[in-house]
Amino acid sequence: MVNDLTIRAATVNGSGSQSSNLVLTHALVRLGIPVAPKNIFPSNIEGLPTWFDVRLSPQGYQCRSGGVDVLVALNLVTWESDVRDVKPGGAIVHDASFTVHGVTARDDVAYYPVPFTELSKEHFPQGSPRKYLINMIYVGVLAQLLTIDPAVVEAAVRDQFKRKAAALELNLAAVRLGYEYARDHFTKADSHHVEPIPGGTAGLLLMDGNRAAALGCVMGGCTVAAWYPITPSTSLCEAFIEYCDRYRTDPQTKERRAAIIQAEDELAAIGMVVGAGWAGARAMTSTSGPGLSLMAETAGFAYYAEIPSVIFDVQRAGPSTGLPTRTMQGDISFAAQLSHGDTKHIVLLPATVAESYTFALDAFDLAERFQTPVFVLSDLDLGMNLWLTPSLPYPEHPFDRGKVLSAQDLSGLATWGRYRDVDGDGIPYRTVPGTPHPNAGYFTRGSGHDEDSRYSERPDVYQHNLDRLTRKYDTARGAVPAPSTDEAGRDVAILAYGTTHHAVVEARDLLAQQGLEVDYLRVRALPFSPQVEAFIARHRRVYVVEQNRDSQLFALLRAELPAHLTERLRSVRHYTGEPIHALAVSQPLLSAESAAADAAVPAAS
Repeated sequence: MVNDLTIRAATVNGSGSQSSNLVLTHALVRLGIPVAPKNIFPSNIEGLPTWFDVRLSPQGYQCRSGGVDVLVALNLVTWESDVRDVKPGGAIVHDASFTVHGVTARDDVAYYPVPFTELSKEHFPQGSPRKYLINMIYVGVLAQLLTIDPAVVEAAVRDQFKRKAAALELNLAAVRLGYEYARDHFTKADSHHVEPIPGGTAGLLLMDGNRAAALGCVMGGCTVAAWYPITPSTSLCEAFIEYCDRYRTDPQTKERRAAIIQAEDELAAIGMVVGAGWAGARAMTSTSGPGLSLMAETAGFAYYAEIPSVIFDVQRAGPSTGLPTRTMQGDISFAAQLSHGDTKHIVLLPATVAESYTFALDAFDLAERFQTPVFVLSDLDLGMNLWLTPSLPYPEHPFDRGKVLSAQDLSGLATWGRYRDVDGDGIPYRTVPGTPHPNAGYFTRGSGHDEDSRYSERPDVYQHNLDRLTRKYDTARGAVPAPSTDEAGRDVAILAYGTTHHAVVEARDLLAQQGLEVDYLRVRALPFSPQVEAFIARHRRVYVVEQNRDSQLFALLRAELPAHLTERLRSVRHYTGEPIHALAVSQPLLSAESAAADAAVPAAS
């Protein structure tokens, strides 16, 4: 197979494989080959199995392939299971000390044994990072077996270690050692190889979603961030710090023009963010499911007191501690209604690196326009893995601060009420602390209050306020990112969100090859756009595909849609903790459609 394969490196956490994985990925991109790297790693520091998959796809598919074509096996603990994952016709590069027998002895794959440890000891001096250099040896072996130009690999190595001269020379030597060993000892026995694709990745860059979101925060005017470290969201705030130090510093003093606080816990972090939002700053926090649980009460306060704030939830597998380094879409129903009582939050659902960036920009505008918390739900797959993406655009419009009254505005008003619906859209006017006018002040409370922010327990006032908040939420339906659709009048459709999108893209092609053409809608935000209901109404069956056990988006749709439309919905779920692949979408659909066709055929009399 040419440029259409998945390479898997099976190693041990803490063995230094990250650098070699990056070198391999960047070398392939330099050749113009679209890639989709996925890192499956454990939640400890060192010693447990880790896998790195990089999929090469001429079609540009960005999801996992559901199998392995070329395996680099460096972990004896997972040796047997790793061999089982290799497709017939595949190749296995393995440590020569691993015994090939029993389940690991297959006659439908090619084996390439390499004495990695011995090569490292023989060619690198004692005291050098021998165990880490083994990973670069495998990169050289792959380069020779897959016909990757060694000069391209060396260029990627130079880029990876450009600030570490000593490490650069050692790693270049390791790559050359692996290449020469494979050249001198192996005869190619499989069909997989790589060929350059001129212009295949032109204009694209490799970036992860957390870094893109952090850049979006900087470009979106965020000046306050409070956070507590938690996998897989930590790198978002770390990247935000890096970007602020680069782009948001005082030109004279060189001091950072942003307040960034690593709080003692998530409770403190969300409190700081809401306080900063109340004071008029654009503020955010990043967390994952367990942290979101701790933020529930304060998020409810921000919703009811109507304070702008932005919360990034990079989802992982729960409940409880769950699988901290695995990906899921298990927080959507939680985020949609976070806190006790009747709450409805704006939730943005990015699927790509570009959307991680643009939705971060949008989140701050929406938070201030609607005076409410806005949640951005990414996941570990999008947040921590590298993706090919077009260059990120510079913002084209000024910040939308929403309905903020200035001192001049207040001078022209006889009176105003902080929670009064003047325009009929549910969105009140606000002032920010420090506005120089005697009428600017108001009392912010999370308890019952009337239109003028005065304490009230009157039932009619309370109901009126909740109805206004609902009206505000409904107004947001036309302001949040609209769904994306690909529709051609077919009877059957798929509905998905977030990173499930990439598996759906390939699954639609697989289904078409089986004679089943399907339409597609991707939800990009809550509240649901009216387009979602209209789309469902145009189809006989709509398969809702998501990465959680409890069909959470499916349930949210059923709660809003009329009964005659909910009957058209079908649920397709994937919840292993690993990123979804196309077969996990196409196979259930084919089975369900086959069953539906059989049920439609009248029984013979």
